[in-house]
Amino acid sequence: MSDLKVVKTLDCSGMLCPMPVVKTKKAISDMEIGDILEMISTDPGAKPDMEAWARQTQHDLLETHDEGEKYRFLIRKTH
Repeated sequence: MSDLKVVKTLDCSGMLCPMPVVKTKKAISDMEIGDILEMISTDPGAKPDMEAWARQTQHDLLETHDEGEKYRFLIRKTH
């Protein structure tokens, strides 16, 4: 992982689509612009889902890490 300062971590382990996206949307709405959210998922579909969500919402998907059975995403709130 990078040296980015994560403000909040959201663990969506065990949740299947669309719940990681739904929970991410809720979590990021409660954050300040510029804050970074770390979302953890075990759903293999989370990577394309989060990429599509970031494009649609225009939040910055800064990093994606595949760590075996877990996927970690760093998202910066932009608006």
